[in-house]
Amino acid sequence: MSQFEQLDLVSAADGIAKKAFSSTELTTWALNRLETIGRRFNAVFRIDHEQALARARALDDLQASGMVLGPLHGVPLAHKDLIEVEGKEMHVGSKIMKGNIANKNAWVINTLDAAGQVNLGALHMAEFAMSPTGFNGHYGHGLNPWNPEYPCGGSSSGSGIAVAARLVFGSLGSDTGGSIRQPAFMCGVTGIKPTTKRVSIDGVFPLSHTLDCVGPLAQSARDCARLLTHISLPNPDDPWCTAHPNEDYEKKLTGDLRGIRIGVPQDFYRENLDPEMAAALEDSLQVLRGRGAELVEVKVPDMLRIHEMTAIVLTAEAGQVHQKWFKERPQDYSDQVRARIEPGFIQTGIGYVDALRARDNFIKEYLATSLGSCDALHIPVARLHMPTIAATTSGDLNNVLQSISQLTYTNRAINYLGLPAMSVPAGFSSRQMPLAFQLVGKPFDEGMILNIADAYQRDTAWHKARPSV
Repeated sequence: MSQFEQLDLVSAADGIAKKAFSSTELTTWALNRLETIGRRFNAVFRIDHEQALARARALDDLQASGMVLGPLHGVPLAHKDLIEVEGKEMHVGSKIMKGNIANKNAWVINTLDAAGQVNLGALHMAEFAMSPTGFNGHYGHGLNPWNPEYPCGGSSSGSGIAVAARLVFGSLGSDTGGSIRQPAFMCGVTGIKPTTKRVSIDGVFPLSHTLDCVGPLAQSARDCARLLTHISLPNPDDPWCTAHPNEDYEKKLTGDLRGIRIGVPQDFYRENLDPEMAAALEDSLQVLRGRGAELVEVKVPDMLRIHEMTAIVLTAEAGQVHQKWFKERPQDYSDQVRARIEPGFIQTGIGYVDALRARDNFIKEYLATSLGSCDALHIPVARLHMPTIAATTSGDLNNVLQSISQLTYTNRAINYLGLPAMSVPAGFSSRQMPLAFQLVGKPFDEGMILNIADAYQRDTAWHKARPSV
């Protein structure tokens, strides 16, 4: 088969399992696309050619002998460059960590290896995961494969590009305030942020320990379900990781939404909403209603207060991570990133502790007010069209930062609340750039939002669209 770009992750795995093509064939094809298309759109940090091909050949040999590692056997993937791979450089999109060699695999790499992945390398990202657009002042910005004048989203920028441009069949990213959901939205792919610490962050460079999550970006909800199933094994050696039992999320994809109530808040989330975004959201709701879902209007608590608490936790914890380098190497941070970290150094210990203590009450209030009468929320990923790269990188720095902050307006509080959330492709704007909606679930109810997204994708084809690259 020569048109591998028509495959998604599940069909790629199925093709290998049926011996329609080999892992070596698929891996060779993906490596070539990473080397050419991937570098053109600045999606790539490191490509492990020899190691990936050796792995693919070994998996083909195992299959020929009657052994299969798991439901990702032989499938080429690549992941964000803040996830450790033993013996490989990981620079977290920064100048400061250039030359850093990981001495172990991250937990999620081990779980995907056990499921049969072929890891092709590391994907480009925003410096220290500090940009929702994919900004990187040291190594260049990620370029959107739908139109390179627009950002690809961040900070998991290379992940969004690589999945959208069909360079790999899935990728792990991280999300502290929208860094999976933003590139998923901007690149027109599916991405899910799981419940906080549902997936172990062992071996993942931190931005904010309390808010950080690891999750997959892929073409479809089914692809994401397969990846999430394997990375969400409890890690007893990670004190941050929950002991919640592993679940097979693919088995929860029924396509049937009868009896499921989807909450539609008007306050906050739909205020000042771009008309094209609003139309896409409404169209997606009608598809979900056609699948049997009941739509109910719900309220939200004081989201501005929750945003305030989120900012305190994020900046204080980011400041703690970077305090030594800020003293020793301040010139090695780009201006945008330095400006976003600096507020952490003026946070008080009392304010930080108060923000953490307030969290449980805010979670209870949000669950009671917004999710008390429904199974999931339907909200925008962004209220506005994505700006151009030029608009987010030039001009007065304060104006640029204020513009960028609008991109995560509907996302970042979800991390403070610890809830699962995902971005689902939902059409294209008049500029021919992707649109999306966001689903938010109750704690550890990833299966619910994945099922809703999958039901929507059974009746639509937006997630199958691919850019001409």
